[in-house]
Amino acid sequence: MIENYKNKIIQGDSLELLKIIPDNSIDMSFADPPFNLKKEYNTYKDSLQVQEYLQWCEKWLSEMVRVTKPSGSIFVHNIPKWLTYFSTFLNKIADFKHWISWDAPTAPMGKTLQPSHYGILFYAKNSKNLKFYEIRYPHKRERKSKYLAKDYGGKKGLLHPFGPLVSDVWTDIHRIKHNKYRDEHPCQLPLHLLERLILMSTDENDIVLDPFNGTGTTALAAKRLGRNYICFDIDIDYVKITENKLLQEVANSKIGSSWVSFYLDNIVTIRDKDWNDLKQYFYIPQKIEEIDKQSIILFENVNLIRSNKEFSENNYSSNFNNLFETKEINFVD
Repeated sequence: MIENYKNKIIQGDSLELLKIIPDNSIDMSFADPPFNLKKEYNTYKDSLQVQEYLQWCEKWLSEMVRVTKPSGSIFVHNIPKWLTYFSTFLNKIADFKHWISWDAPTAPMGKTLQPSHYGILFYAKNSKNLKFYEIRYPHKRERKSKYLAKDYGGKKGLLHPFGPLVSDVWTDIHRIKHNKYRDEHPCQLPLHLLERLILMSTDENDIVLDPFNGTGTTALAAKRLGRNYICFDIDIDYVKITENKLLQEVANSKIGSSWVSFYLDNIVTIRDKDWNDLKQYFYIPQKIEEIDKQSIILFENVNLIRSNKEFSENNYSSNFNNLFETKEINFVD
Protein backbone atom coordinates (compact mmCIF):
# COMPACT_ATOMS: atom_id res chain seq x y z
CA MET A 1 0.00 0.00 0.00
CA ILE A 2 2.81 2.41 0.84
CA GLU A 3 4.11 1.97 -2.73
CA ASN A 4 1.07 3.89 -3.99
CA TYR A 5 2.28 7.09 -2.30
CA LYS A 6 6.07 6.93 -2.72
CA ASN A 7 7.71 9.87 -4.49
CA LYS A 8 4.50 11.85 -4.73
CA ILE A 9 3.47 15.32 -3.56
CA ILE A 10 -0.15 14.89 -2.53
CA GLN A 11 -2.51 17.84 -2.21
CA GLY A 12 -4.88 17.81 0.75
CA ASP A 13 -5.30 18.17 4.50
CA SER A 14 -2.35 16.58 6.32
CA LEU A 15 -4.46 15.07 9.09
CA GLU A 16 -6.68 13.25 6.61
CA LEU A 17 -3.78 12.17 4.42
CA LEU A 18 -1.72 10.86 7.35
CA LYS A 19 -4.53 8.38 8.03
CA ILE A 20 -3.84 6.61 4.72
CA ILE A 21 -0.23 5.83 5.65
CA PRO A 22 0.19 2.36 7.22
CA ASP A 23 1.58 1.86 10.70
CA ASN A 24 5.36 1.50 11.00
CA SER A 25 6.07 2.23 7.33
CA ILE A 26 8.16 5.44 7.36
CA ASP A 27 11.91 5.62 8.05
CA MET A 28 12.03 9.33 8.90
CA SER A 29 9.22 11.80 9.48
CA PHE A 30 9.83 15.54 9.50
CA ALA A 31 7.39 18.35 10.20
CA ASP A 32 7.78 22.10 9.79
CA PRO A 33 4.19 23.15 10.55
CA PRO A 34 2.72 26.65 10.54
CA PHE A 35 3.95 28.48 13.64
CA ASN A 36 0.64 30.16 14.48
CA LEU A 37 2.30 33.55 14.07
CA LYS A 38 -0.13 35.03 11.52
CA LYS A 39 2.20 34.42 8.60
CA GLU A 40 0.71 34.83 5.13
CA TYR A 41 0.16 31.43 3.56
CA ASN A 42 -1.93 31.17 0.40
CA THR A 43 -4.77 29.02 1.73
CA TYR A 44 -4.11 28.52 5.44
CA LYS A 45 -5.04 30.88 8.25
CA ASP A 46 -2.02 30.89 10.55
CA SER A 47 -3.93 32.31 13.50
CA LEU A 48 -5.66 29.88 15.86
CA GLN A 49 -6.46 30.13 19.53
CA VAL A 50 -3.65 28.60 21.57
CA GLN A 51 -5.56 25.52 22.71
CA GLU A 52 -7.00 24.97 19.24
CA TYR A 53 -3.51 25.12 17.73
CA LEU A 54 -2.05 22.73 20.32
CA GLN A 55 -4.90 20.23 19.93
CA TRP A 56 -4.39 20.26 16.18
CA CYS A 57 -0.65 19.73 16.62
CA GLU A 58 -1.14 16.79 18.97
CA LYS A 59 -3.20 15.04 16.30
CA TRP A 60 -0.57 15.18 13.59
CA LEU A 61 2.26 14.49 16.04
CA SER A 62 0.47 11.32 17.12
CA GLU A 63 0.05 10.30 13.49
CA MET A 64 3.73 10.93 12.73
CA VAL A 65 4.77 8.60 15.54
CA ARG A 66 2.26 5.96 14.45
CA VAL A 67 3.50 5.77 10.86
CA THR A 68 7.23 5.82 11.74
CA LYS A 69 9.07 2.51 11.90
CA PRO A 70 10.42 1.25 15.26
CA SER A 71 13.90 2.07 13.90
CA GLY A 72 12.81 5.45 12.60
CA SER A 73 13.27 9.09 13.60
CA ILE A 74 10.77 11.90 14.16
CA PHE A 75 11.92 15.52 13.67
CA VAL A 76 9.82 18.62 14.38
CA HIS A 77 10.99 22.14 13.52
CA ASN A 78 9.41 25.13 15.26
CA ILE A 79 10.03 28.02 17.63
CA PRO A 80 10.94 27.13 21.24
CA LYS A 81 7.59 28.37 22.58
CA TRP A 82 5.66 25.61 20.80
CA LEU A 83 8.34 22.96 21.08
CA THR A 84 8.02 22.97 24.86
CA TYR A 85 4.39 21.89 24.44
CA PHE A 86 5.24 19.39 21.70
CA SER A 87 7.94 17.71 23.79
CA THR A 88 5.57 17.31 26.73
CA PHE A 89 3.21 15.42 24.45
CA LEU A 90 5.85 13.46 22.53
CA ASN A 91 7.49 12.27 25.76
CA LYS A 92 4.39 10.13 26.33
CA ILE A 93 4.52 8.29 22.98
CA ALA A 94 8.16 8.35 21.78
CA ASP A 95 11.73 8.49 23.09
CA PHE A 96 13.44 11.87 23.37
CA LYS A 97 16.90 12.05 21.79
CA HIS A 98 17.84 15.72 21.30
CA TRP A 99 16.70 19.30 21.11
CA ILE A 100 18.77 20.59 18.18
CA SER A 101 19.37 24.31 18.42
CA TRP A 102 19.64 25.81 14.94
CA ASP A 103 21.36 29.20 15.14
CA ALA A 104 19.11 31.47 13.07
CA PRO A 105 18.78 34.96 14.54
CA THR A 106 15.59 36.97 13.97
CA ALA A 107 14.62 40.58 14.57
CA PRO A 108 14.24 41.89 18.16
CA MET A 109 10.66 41.65 19.37
CA GLY A 110 10.74 44.11 22.29
CA LYS A 111 10.70 43.36 26.04
CA THR A 112 12.36 39.98 25.43
CA LEU A 113 15.77 38.54 24.69
CA GLN A 114 16.40 38.59 20.96
CA PRO A 115 15.25 35.25 19.47
CA SER A 116 18.38 33.62 18.10
CA HIS A 117 17.52 30.02 17.34
CA TYR A 118 14.89 27.66 16.05
CA GLY A 119 14.57 24.24 17.59
CA ILE A 120 14.36 20.83 15.97
CA LEU A 121 13.02 18.12 18.26
CA PHE A 122 14.59 14.74 17.57
CA TYR A 123 12.65 11.72 18.82
CA ALA A 124 13.07 7.99 18.25
CA LYS A 125 10.07 5.75 17.78
CA ASN A 126 12.02 3.28 19.91
CA SER A 127 15.49 4.31 21.09
CA LYS A 128 16.68 0.68 21.33
CA ASN A 129 16.01 0.13 17.63
CA LEU A 130 16.95 3.58 16.36
CA LYS A 131 18.89 3.90 13.11
CA PHE A 132 21.39 6.72 13.64
CA TYR A 133 24.65 7.80 12.00
CA GLU A 134 27.19 10.20 13.47
CA ILE A 135 27.83 13.05 11.06
CA ARG A 136 30.65 15.53 10.51
CA TYR A 137 30.88 19.07 9.18
CA PRO A 138 33.94 21.05 7.99
CA HIS A 139 36.21 22.76 10.47
CA LYS A 140 35.14 26.33 11.10
CA ARG A 141 37.73 28.85 9.88
CA GLU A 142 38.41 32.55 10.19
CA ARG A 143 37.00 34.37 7.17
CA LYS A 144 40.20 36.18 6.10
CA SER A 145 43.11 34.12 7.44
CA LYS A 146 41.40 30.74 6.83
CA TYR A 147 43.01 29.48 10.04
CA LEU A 148 40.96 27.25 12.31
CA ALA A 149 38.60 29.37 14.40
CA LYS A 150 39.05 27.12 17.42
CA ASP A 151 42.37 26.78 19.22
CA TYR A 152 43.06 23.06 19.67
CA GLY A 153 46.41 23.72 21.35
CA GLY A 154 48.61 20.65 21.42
CA LYS A 155 45.84 18.40 20.15
CA LYS A 156 45.95 19.43 16.48
CA GLY A 157 47.55 16.10 15.61
CA LEU A 158 44.35 14.36 16.68
CA LEU A 159 42.06 16.38 14.41
CA HIS A 160 39.82 14.60 11.97
CA PRO A 161 40.81 15.76 8.45
CA PHE A 162 37.27 16.64 7.38
CA GLY A 163 35.92 18.21 10.56
CA PRO A 164 34.34 17.60 13.96
CA LEU A 165 31.29 15.54 14.80
CA VAL A 166 28.09 17.57 14.73
CA SER A 167 26.72 18.53 18.13
CA ASP A 168 23.17 19.56 19.02
CA VAL A 169 23.95 23.24 18.29
CA TRP A 170 24.11 24.02 14.57
CA THR A 171 25.78 27.32 13.69
CA ASP A 172 27.06 26.49 10.21
CA ILE A 173 23.73 26.45 8.33
CA HIS A 174 22.12 29.82 7.70
CA ARG A 175 18.60 30.92 6.87
CA ILE A 176 17.73 31.76 3.27
CA LYS A 177 18.04 35.54 3.31
CA HIS A 178 18.15 36.52 -0.36
CA ASN A 179 14.91 36.66 -2.31
CA LYS A 180 16.54 35.26 -5.44
CA TYR A 181 16.98 31.94 -3.60
CA ARG A 182 13.48 31.88 -2.14
CA ASP A 183 10.16 30.58 -3.37
CA GLU A 184 6.94 32.44 -2.62
CA HIS A 185 6.63 30.84 0.79
CA PRO A 186 7.03 32.54 4.20
CA CYS A 187 9.01 29.76 5.93
CA GLN A 188 11.36 28.12 3.45
CA LEU A 189 14.14 26.03 4.99
CA PRO A 190 17.67 25.57 3.57
CA LEU A 191 18.03 22.40 1.55
CA HIS A 192 21.22 21.32 3.32
CA LEU A 193 19.46 21.52 6.70
CA LEU A 194 17.15 18.70 5.59
CA GLU A 195 20.01 16.85 3.95
CA ARG A 196 21.84 16.74 7.27
CA LEU A 197 18.81 15.27 9.05
CA ILE A 198 18.32 12.72 6.26
CA LEU A 199 21.98 11.62 6.27
CA MET A 200 21.85 11.29 10.04
CA SER A 201 18.83 9.00 10.17
CA THR A 202 18.25 7.15 6.87
CA ASP A 203 19.85 4.96 4.22
CA GLU A 204 19.53 4.96 0.44
CA ASN A 205 15.97 4.07 -0.69
CA ASP A 206 14.47 4.74 2.75
CA ILE A 207 11.19 6.66 2.91
CA VAL A 208 11.00 10.24 4.25
CA LEU A 209 7.60 11.74 5.13
CA ASP A 210 6.75 15.44 5.38
CA PRO A 211 3.09 16.32 6.11
CA PHE A 212 3.71 20.06 5.60
CA ASN A 213 5.55 20.08 2.31
CA GLY A 214 5.59 23.82 1.61
CA THR A 215 7.62 24.32 -1.55
CA GLY A 216 9.37 20.99 -1.31
CA THR A 217 12.62 21.28 0.64
CA THR A 218 12.23 17.82 2.20
CA ALA A 219 11.28 16.14 -1.08
CA LEU A 220 14.17 17.78 -2.95
CA ALA A 221 16.69 16.79 -0.27
CA ALA A 222 15.38 13.22 -0.24
CA LYS A 223 15.54 12.86 -4.02
CA ARG A 224 19.01 14.39 -4.20
CA LEU A 225 20.23 11.86 -1.62
CA GLY A 226 18.68 8.80 -3.22
CA ARG A 227 15.80 8.47 -0.74
CA ASN A 228 12.07 8.11 -1.38
CA TYR A 229 9.65 10.77 -0.19
CA ILE A 230 5.97 11.20 0.61
CA CYS A 231 4.83 14.79 1.07
CA PHE A 232 1.50 16.50 1.69
CA ASP A 233 0.39 20.09 1.34
CA ILE A 234 -3.01 21.72 1.47
CA ASP A 235 -2.03 24.38 -1.11
CA ILE A 236 -2.15 23.31 -4.75
CA ASP A 237 0.20 26.13 -5.77
CA TYR A 238 2.92 24.86 -3.40
CA VAL A 239 2.38 21.34 -4.73
CA LYS A 240 2.91 22.55 -8.32
CA ILE A 241 6.04 24.52 -7.35
CA THR A 242 7.49 21.40 -5.74
CA GLU A 243 6.63 19.14 -8.66
CA ASN A 244 8.31 21.54 -11.10
CA LYS A 245 11.45 21.68 -9.00
CA LEU A 246 11.58 17.90 -8.64
CA LEU A 247 11.59 17.54 -12.43
CA GLN A 248 14.92 19.37 -12.44
CA GLU A 249 16.45 17.41 -9.56
CA VAL A 250 18.51 14.22 -9.83
CA ALA A 251 19.94 11.81 -7.26
CA ASN A 252 23.58 12.75 -7.68
CA SER A 253 24.73 14.15 -4.32
CA LYS A 254 27.31 11.43 -4.10
CA ILE A 255 31.08 11.05 -4.05
CA GLY A 256 32.28 7.54 -4.81
CA SER A 257 29.80 5.26 -3.06
CA SER A 258 28.89 7.75 -0.33
CA TRP A 259 26.01 10.21 -0.18
CA VAL A 260 27.02 13.68 1.01
CA SER A 261 25.46 17.12 1.35
CA PHE A 262 26.74 19.93 -0.86
CA TYR A 263 26.31 23.68 -0.48
CA LEU A 264 27.87 26.08 -3.01
CA ASP A 265 29.92 23.17 -4.41
CA ASN A 266 31.45 22.40 -1.02
CA ILE A 267 30.68 19.29 1.02
CA VAL A 268 29.04 20.46 4.24
CA THR A 269 27.90 17.18 5.82
CA ILE A 270 29.20 13.62 5.68
CA ARG A 271 28.50 10.50 7.68
CA ASP A 272 31.44 9.56 9.89
CA LYS A 273 31.31 5.95 8.75
CA ASP A 274 31.82 7.04 5.12
CA TRP A 275 35.14 8.81 5.68
CA ASN A 276 37.28 5.79 4.74
CA ASP A 277 35.59 5.83 1.33
CA LEU A 278 35.59 9.61 0.93
CA LYS A 279 39.15 10.46 1.96
CA GLN A 280 40.61 9.17 -1.33
CA TYR A 281 38.92 12.09 -3.14
CA PHE A 282 40.67 14.83 -1.12
CA TYR A 283 44.08 16.44 -1.01
CA ILE A 284 45.07 16.01 2.64
CA PRO A 285 48.22 17.51 4.22
CA GLN A 286 50.90 14.99 5.15
CA LYS A 287 51.03 16.39 8.65
CA ILE A 288 47.55 16.64 10.07
CA GLU A 289 48.60 19.67 12.14
CA GLU A 290 48.82 21.65 8.89
CA ILE A 291 45.02 21.58 8.73
CA ASP A 292 45.26 24.49 11.16
CA LYS A 293 46.03 26.75 8.20
CA GLN A 294 45.18 24.62 5.16
CA SER A 295 41.79 23.11 4.29
CA ILE A 296 41.59 19.71 2.66
CA ILE A 297 40.49 20.09 -0.97
CA LEU A 298 38.37 17.94 -3.27
CA PHE A 299 40.05 16.85 -6.49
CA GLU A 300 38.93 19.02 -9.40
CA ASN A 301 37.63 16.05 -11.41
CA VAL A 302 35.38 14.77 -8.63
CA ASN A 303 32.51 16.67 -10.27
CA LEU A 304 32.83 14.27 -13.19
CA ILE A 305 31.97 11.44 -10.83
CA ARG A 306 28.84 13.29 -9.71
CA SER A 307 27.58 14.26 -13.15
CA ASN A 308 28.73 11.45 -15.47
CA LYS A 309 27.46 7.97 -14.66
CA GLU A 310 29.80 6.49 -17.30
CA PHE A 311 32.86 7.85 -15.50
CA SER A 312 33.91 4.44 -14.15
CA GLU A 313 36.05 3.66 -11.13
CA ASN A 314 38.80 2.43 -13.48
CA ASN A 315 38.83 5.77 -15.29
CA TYR A 316 38.90 7.56 -11.97
CA SER A 317 41.78 5.43 -10.73
CA SER A 318 43.75 6.35 -13.84
CA ASN A 319 43.11 10.07 -13.30
CA PHE A 320 43.92 9.72 -9.62
CA ASN A 321 47.29 8.11 -10.40
CA ASN A 322 48.12 10.86 -12.89
CA LEU A 323 47.40 13.49 -10.26
CA PHE A 324 49.50 11.67 -7.73
CA GLU A 325 52.45 11.35 -10.11
CA THR A 326 52.48 15.02 -11.10
CA LYS A 327 51.99 16.59 -7.67
CA GLU A 328 53.50 15.99 -4.28
CA ILE A 329 50.44 14.72 -2.47
CA ASN A 330 50.57 12.70 0.73
CA PHE A 331 47.58 11.19 2.44
CA VAL A 332 46.83 10.27 6.02
CA ASP A 333 45.19 6.96 6.80
